[in-house]
Amino acid sequence: MKKAAVPSILVAVVLLALGVTAEAQQPKKVARIGYLSSGDPASESARSEAVRLALRELGYIEGQNVAFEYRYADRKLDRSPELAAELVRLKVDVIVVAGGGGWVRAVKNTTKTIPIVMVGVGGDPVKEGLVESLARPGGNVTGITNLNTELGGKRLELFKEAVPKLARVAVLYDGTNQNSISEVKEVLPTVARALGLTLWSWDVRAADGFERVFVALNKERPDGLYVTPGGPLIFANAKRVANFALKSRLPSMYNIREAIDAGGLMYYGADLADSYRRVAYFVDRILKGAKPADLPVEQPTKFEFVINLKTANQIGLTIPPEVLARANRLIK
Repeated sequence: MKKAAVPSILVAVVLLALGVTAEAQQPKKVARIGYLSSGDPASESARSEAVRLALRELGYIEGQNVAFEYRYADRKLDRSPELAAELVRLKVDVIVVAGGGGWVRAVKNTTKTIPIVMVGVGGDPVKEGLVESLARPGGNVTGITNLNTELGGKRLELFKEAVPKLARVAVLYDGTNQNSISEVKEVLPTVARALGLTLWSWDVRAADGFERVFVALNKERPDGLYVTPGGPLIFANAKRVANFALKSRLPSMYNIREAIDAGGLMYYGADLADSYRRVAYFVDRILKGAKPADLPVEQPTKFEFVINLKTANQIGLTIPPEVLARANRLIK
């Protein structure tokens, strides 16, 4: 019995060794993540890096078990179908869309099967037809919404507190963007009445329309400029608007974080760094087999209030200490 068992044991050991060797030689599956940004590499780098680092904390290491395919639209919405199609042809495992509803819709129209994780959507993704509901998205889209439109009232309140003499506010919006229209028509008027503010709405629908508005604002001299979340057009020209407000010594409030670094006075909105880190959670769940249809869309839990003190000094504005104390960040 013992002699007969020896060859069997040897055979088993050899087979086990061969199996281990074969398994070691099998290449590990590399997850491929498509990243479609409405911006450019320079402006998007901090956000995409936040996603990459958060994924690394979950065990996804670039060059080992994950690879990224980046596509940047440079604020040109008409490029979204082309770039979405490129990522679909590459057969990536998931597509992260860093942009507004129009960008998500472009990808959704291109593929019904590849999971889509959205981040940067400022409006209601249900109203925009991107998901069936926040709790049960359905389809192949899930992710994070930034609540830009809903935060309009809070921005106006902070604006009034920071600029106590504020009475007449010029509101800049894109009349072709439904989120902008909703904020101007539904959200801001009620809050403005409560604060005793008069709103003047200025509709801009093309890049060459900004100069017309700038000329009019220089004549009317409002007490402040409020810039709504307005999709690609407003986003692409946010720095241009901030530069105008600075030169005109006009206090300004934005929902676009980049405008503050360009000289805008104040930003209030979702903490974008936190939102982009959260993208990793959705990507990880999807790569492990979860369906986007079953992953609830999340709303931000952290918000950011940024004040550019350099700008305040340049336009001769003294912001009350109690408002400065509420800011998450002061640019000096």
